[in-house]
Amino acid sequence: MERLNPIDVPAIDEDAAQAASERQESLAKPPGSLGRLEALAVKIAGMQADSQPSIDPATIVTAVADHGVADAGVSAYPSAVTGGMLTAFLEGGAAVNAIAAANGVETIVCDFGVTDGPAAVGPERYDQAVIDCRIRDRPDGRVGTDNLAAGPAMSREEAIDAIERGRSVVRTYLPDVRCVGLGEMGIANSTAAAAITAVMTDRPVSEVTGRGTGVDDDAYAHKRSLIADAIEARNPDPADPIDVLRCVGGFEIAGLAGVTIEAAARRVPVVVDGFIAGAAALLAVAIDDRIRSYLLASHASVEPGHTVQLASLGLEPLFDHGMRLGEGTGAALAIGTYRSACRAHGEMATIDDVLNR
Repeated sequence: MERLNPIDVPAIDEDAAQAASERQESLAKPPGSLGRLEALAVKIAGMQADSQPSIDPATIVTAVADHGVADAGVSAYPSAVTGGMLTAFLEGGAAVNAIAAANGVETIVCDFGVTDGPAAVGPERYDQAVIDCRIRDRPDGRVGTDNLAAGPAMSREEAIDAIERGRSVVRTYLPDVRCVGLGEMGIANSTAAAAITAVMTDRPVSEVTGRGTGVDDDAYAHKRSLIADAIEARNPDPADPIDVLRCVGGFEIAGLAGVTIEAAARRVPVVVDGFIAGAAALLAVAIDDRIRSYLLASHASVEPGHTVQLASLGLEPLFDHGMRLGEGTGAALAIGTYRSACRAHGEMATIDDVLNR
């Protein structure tokens, strides 16, 4: 596979958005009194080509993968934690499970390359509960990316394969979904996300790199230096997002870019979670700029590069709770707000209804 399969993203339906805007003016409330909720409902109406939008059912797609650069001392935790968190997602013990359940959102988990995942969870349960999106099957058993500090993270063919597997997740497992939230987990993936963000936004590494899992000052300086050196050595082409993935990306980031592409092609709004999901969104928009119109913000992450990403994507966060966990936690919280916007839009009485009672 040398190139992505064709992408066909429809234009926003301006007629549906206009009809939704007119309905907002007729509802039993002072005009504009629901603030951003009114604009959000109108925006989703245009995405879905439906003047009565709904985001139900909504699902968080949590993509998980190992990163070879974890061996370079850029994280406060060992790579094995990724496999352990895969177990937590399955058992309902992760933060995203709790927050998604509280907000009426389903979750699915996709393994894009977790070396310890199948052994940690058990083959039978693993096959039943995790969507297998693994790209590699190496003799040494490692299925994550290579160390981007020492060479390209993956091949070009692998980058394309990961994107296409993400697209397949939407086609195969979410054919009726009305809203998708992006989530991820992978020790050291904030290093890959920072490298992607620096390249795609043409901003200094120091400006877009945060502490990730909470590294100390020495490790933080090492992380920034490593990313800068990797970008200089690999020289990824910002005009070619596949090349950026090849050089400094992650399999789960590529997979989420694919999820975003396929969702947009189906008029499904995509709620972008934090920093790593933001890197995936940057890549998806670079692949096809029409996808930008189908993105919805969630929170403002503590990671400094997230502010840069949101500005590049033209998104305004809904809230700032000082979060930086990932997994889809911010997206799950935000979906509750988007659901409220759509339900108020569709279920409120109009002024005429009230006057004629």
